Amino acid sequence: MRKSILPTLLAAGLVAAAASPQALAYGEGDFFTRVGAAHVNPKSDNGNVDALSLTGLEVDVDSDTTLGFTLGYRFHDKLGVELLAALPFKHDISIADGTVNGSTKHLPPTVTLQYYPLGGTDARVQPYAGIGLNYTTFFSEDIDVAGAELELDDSWGVAGQLGADVLINDNWAVNAAAWYVDIDTDASLNGDDIGTVNIDPWVLMAGFSYRF
Repeated sequence: MRKSILPTLLAAGLVAAAASPQALAYGEGDFFTRVGAAHVNPKSDNGNVDALSLTGLEVDVDSDTTLGFTLGYRFHDKLGVELLAALPFKHDISIADGTVNGSTKHLPPTVTLQYYPLGGTDARVQPYAGIGLNYTTFFSEDIDVAGAELELDDSWGVAGQLGADVLINDNWAVNAAAWYVDIDTDASLNGDDIGTVNIDPWVLMAGFSYRF
C-alpha cells in the first residue's frame, strides 16, 4: 500500500492537474469529503499479556484494509477540521506465536484540526498537517479457547496526520493521507485483566477528495 497505491494515485492526480489550465481557489468555506482505501498497520511489538496460567505472552496484531471516508470543513484559508471514519476493521490476534489465536473488529473515529500552508492560493498540490483525538471502540472479540471470553476496552488517544490533495478541477482531487494513532486497550479474559495491548498503528488512506 505505502509503496504502490499512494504514489500511483498522486502521480495520476499530477497528470490530470497538469492537463487542466484552470486556476483553482482552495480555502475558507469549503466543505469536503475524502473516500478511499484505508489500511491500518499496527506497530510490530504489541505488548505482553498474562493468560491461561502463563505470564509474558507476546501479542501480535495483524493489519487490515477497508473503505475509509472523511468529512471536513475549512473555516479559514489555512485551517480546517476533519472527521475520519471507516467501515469496521477486522484484526487477527496471535498470542505466544500462534499458540492462542483470536480476532477483533474496531472502529476508529478521529477528529483532527488541520493546517494548510498553501491554503488560499491556486497551488494544485495542497499539503496539510493535523493533530487531534481518536476514539477506538472494539467489538466482536473472539479467541480459540473453549469457554474463554476475550474483551478489549475502548481507547482514547492522540492522533497526528499528514496528507495532500492534488487538485484536478474545481471539485475533485486525488488524495493521500497518513495518521499515526495512539491506541492502547486493556484486555480481559473471562472478566480477569490480562494486560494492555499496544496497537499504535499507522493509518494510510489513498483515494479521491470532493469539495462542495
